[in-house]
Amino acid sequence: MSAVAKMLWVIESRFREPLTLDDIVEVTGKSKSYLSRAFPLVTGYSVSAYLRARRLTEAAKDLADGAPDILSVALDAGYGSHEAFTRAFRDLFGITPEELRRRRCLDSIQLVEPHRMNTTADVTVAEPRIESRPRMHLAGLGQRHGMNKAAGIPAQWQQFYPYIGNIEGSIPGVAYGVIGEMAESCDDFEYLVAVEVREGSDVQPELKQITIPALTWARFTHDGDVTTIRSTIGAASEWLAGSNRDLSDAPFSFFEYYGPQFDPIAGRGSIEIWFALKD
Repeated sequence: MSAVAKMLWVIESRFREPLTLDDIVEVTGKSKSYLSRAFPLVTGYSVSAYLRARRLTEAAKDLADGAPDILSVALDAGYGSHEAFTRAFRDLFGITPEELRRRRCLDSIQLVEPHRMNTTADVTVAEPRIESRPRMHLAGLGQRHGMNKAAGIPAQWQQFYPYIGNIEGSIPGVAYGVIGEMAESCDDFEYLVAVEVREGSDVQPELKQITIPALTWARFTHDGDVTTIRSTIGAASEWLAGSNRDLSDAPFSFFEYYGPQFDPIAGRGSIEIWFALKD
């Protein structure tokens, strides 16, 4: 069982209890840094956001069943007051607990049901190519996205396409999607669409430049189009768990690689997932 699958098991079996990331670390045997980064990449949620959403989903079911006391439902969901529960409930579902209990219907809200325990979704990956690379310089467009609300990424790529082949010093044929800085809560992240450029290149001022240190990478081939890439990330995490290799703590240590045969219209061809590894 992968580390992420173990995390899901712990959360689903104990989400009605007080539960912290430290508790999950103890069960999985992985570092807090590894888990806080791997879980969002596979599931689309930070640990805290998933735990919160699961608790509120079960609370919503209780309310739709006509729970007589909203405060008791709030306390069961881990909230110390009616006000805090109402605020979190409205932020997630767009309505108040009182309104949902009055409607007695869940059709109007989007529940967060248990994430499948098999995070690889019947996807397998070939053993990755392990490669040590010198430092890299990238230039591209950055944008922040919610961890489970990343629908704006395709539009970000579309905005970047006119730059490809028109950036001074760029290395042709390859583009990257780079997971950058995550919020402390891991609820949102910076995503950079970029190309590699030669050091010292005079790029357009609106483009962000980053330097990736020399790292060792596990390069996994993604068989399929870009819409199924999260399944490959899950399968790659499974391989990493079995290999006893951990993710590097370096910034910008996860890449989507789009090679020369990638077709941006069809969203297929020469896609890889790169994880930076600890030495």
